[in-house]
Parts: sequence; C-alpha cells; structure tokens
Amino acid sequence: MDLKCLYIPGDGTQIGTITAEQLQFLVDHLEEEGATDQDYAITEMTLAYLESEGADPAVIEMLRKALGEREEMTFAWDD
Repeated sequence: MDLKCLYIPGDGTQIGTITAEQLQFLVDHLEEEGATDQDYAITEMTLAYLESEGADPAVIEMLRKALGEREEMTFAWDD
C-alpha cells in the first residue's frame, strides 16, 4: 500500500499517514495555487466541505485534530 505522510510545512510536525487514494481525493477537492503546488490551506469550513463530498472520516478526523483551535492550517505531504 502506497502511504503518504502529511505534515505542517515550516516546523515539519507530522499529522499522520494516508493512502494515495485518500490523498488523491484531497487533491481533487482542494484548490491549488500552481501546477506544482503540494500544500493546501484548510479551515473548519474546508473540512465540512470535504465531509459533504464523501471524504474518508478518518482523514477528516486527523486533519481536524491537527487544525485544533487554529482558524487555518497549511499541510503538505511527502511521497
């Protein structure tokens, strides 16, 4: 199984691992700022949108936990 590690750019804090399929869902549903963009900003509203689109509940929970009390968080991934 091809796993991807999600992390917070800047400080490198690991969020967790997801499958390539779970990552593809996020890539398909989140806005990229450029063709080679590999990081995304999320808010609670973003997470609600992803839930409504059928995102894996475990991925949403992982991102929600990482977001914590912040209004916005940027995450990236390693192959």
